[in-house]
Amino acid sequence: MRLTLLTGITGLVLLVVVVELMRRRQLREKYAALWIGVALVALPLAFFPRLPDEIAGALGVVSGVSLVLFGGVVFLLLISIHLSWELSRLEEETRVLAEDVALLRAEVRREEVER
Repeated sequence: MRLTLLTGITGLVLLVVVVELMRRRQLREKYAALWIGVALVALPLAFFPRLPDEIAGALGVVSGVSLVLFGGVVFLLLISIHLSWELSRLEEETRVLAEDVALLRAEVRREEVER
């Protein structure tokens, strides 16, 4: 199987999976936009397989494959940083909610004792 055909099929499958997950409300729009962007980058590579080589040549990179690989690694690093940020934010939110629940429980117990 030629790499260009595999790239096109991967882009189409990724696009269909993301749209289906959004339709079932299992993937939020802010995350779906990233993956739709990846699919929309992968699809033209199937039709224009020399495009990465031309961009690599313009940037002074030896090979288009190296440039695509580097772009993939940078993309995954950015996704990891974003998910770490989201996780940190959610942990802080969970901590604040747990403290609020503890304070409310203490207040309910105090009122029950006063009755």
